[in-house]
Amino acid sequence: MRRFAILALFAAILACSPNSLSSQSAPYDVLVRNGTVLDGTGAPGVKADVAIAGARIVRVSPTPLSPADAKRVIDATGLVVSPGFIDLHVHLEPLMQLPGAESHVRQGVTFALGGPDGGGPWPLGAYMDKADRAGLGINVGYLTGHNIIRETVMGTENRAPTANELARMRRMVAQAMDEGAFGMSTGLRYIPGYYSNIDEVIALSEEAAKRGGIYTSHLREEGVGLLQGVGEALEIGRRAKIPVILTHHKAIGRQAWGKSVITLAMVDSARKAGTDVMIDQYPFTASYTSLNVLVPPWALAGGNAELKKRLDTPALKDSIYAGMMDLLMNDRGGGDISRVQFAIVAWDKSLQGKTLADWAVRRGLKPTPENAIPLILEGVLNGGAGMVYHVIEEADVKRIMAHPMTMIASDGRLTKLGEGVPHPRNYGTFPRVLGKYVREDHVLTLEQAIHKMTGMPAERLKLRDRGCLRTGCVADVTIFDPATVRDMGTFTDPHHYPVGIPWVLVNGEPVIANNVFTEARPGRVVRRPAPVRGQ
Repeated sequence: MRRFAILALFAAILACSPNSLSSQSAPYDVLVRNGTVLDGTGAPGVKADVAIAGARIVRVSPTPLSPADAKRVIDATGLVVSPGFIDLHVHLEPLMQLPGAESHVRQGVTFALGGPDGGGPWPLGAYMDKADRAGLGINVGYLTGHNIIRETVMGTENRAPTANELARMRRMVAQAMDEGAFGMSTGLRYIPGYYSNIDEVIALSEEAAKRGGIYTSHLREEGVGLLQGVGEALEIGRRAKIPVILTHHKAIGRQAWGKSVITLAMVDSARKAGTDVMIDQYPFTASYTSLNVLVPPWALAGGNAELKKRLDTPALKDSIYAGMMDLLMNDRGGGDISRVQFAIVAWDKSLQGKTLADWAVRRGLKPTPENAIPLILEGVLNGGAGMVYHVIEEADVKRIMAHPMTMIASDGRLTKLGEGVPHPRNYGTFPRVLGKYVREDHVLTLEQAIHKMTGMPAERLKLRDRGCLRTGCVADVTIFDPATVRDMGTFTDPHHYPVGIPWVLVNGEPVIANNVFTEARPGRVVRRPAPVRGQ
């Protein structure tokens, strides 16, 4: 009987195919071979193999590892193997409609932080639970937005909160933080955040600070009032004792060009004085926001019905027109209405990709700021539009990018191919840095750029096992060709995925495999880590 059992076992082993046997015994699920590893710290790259088991990196070996030990082998010869990119500023509103997040994953992004500029879902915890069940192609986390909280409590009223209203808003920030938010964002140039004062924002930031959160700020002003906007954000960080990010930092309009020299000096000074402040930035000379920013914020209080009433009052109408002229000449308008481009226009899709100047000519008008004002108001009252504003100087982009406290972030939105004429950053932020600003313009070294995309943002979010490429890190991995990686979209033809990023792994599973989008859904909602004792 014993001999029979041994013979039967031997026959069963022989019946197994060699591939099946190897697959079952392989200690690694994925082995990335022959690549140059940049670990996210800014250290020089090293030739090494990277082994992955499940969702974790289990070995980074300068000595070649055997392909026989892996179920799947990726040949990264001539390629860079880096941690997956972390995008600190993403408009994730379409996540449930685009759960695969292809426009972001193809950039090499494996973690996206939503809820910027004071926006985002409310209540946050329930939404994150729903998103986690949806099956995602990317990891996501969230900030809680000041604007959505203020609007929930106060609508769009232009006044300070009562004591009870402020207390309720504080409780809402605390609730979102306890549900896993990474911090609080503000959009102080948008309605209703514009109507808040610094004491209100500090009070709410303190709730985030108590729970280990951060504060990200779309500044109250980024043009003529840029220095005051930066100063306010630094003061909020100092008084609330909270880490700050000056998000999508830039200098808008001719009068502000070059002032990044001063704003960066302000950051350096604040850091020396003890305020923990950093920056994020997208690598383009055009911004994207609503058409409404060309109207003075005070005129928008109470919504379109109140705006119409103000326009029917001659004195108020004159003030609105004067304020709009100032914004067109000195702020987002850039002094030239051909710099103002329509991107998403629900009420007239034929305007998408055209400029305010084009619209004026279509109406038989000279393309002047004076003639643009009634058109802008017509658009706002029709429901507004998403706009691209070509009002940033390249020298400021490069200067901010080179600053040691600057991280890369897209300020992009999840996008479906062919939908509208969006900002090309939605498809190409990270590849553009690697192609233009590293390979062509030498603003950054490759190691610096990867650090700004991985290790730095991970540290800001206290994600100790992401943004890194070492044993024990989550296997979020981006593999790219440093000689060819680049963005492909333009402002008039944005719907192109980048090139030179053939592999992206999220939690150990390929979502981009040999340049093909796999439709895999290994992504998760990531909640703010619990504070480490003693911090």
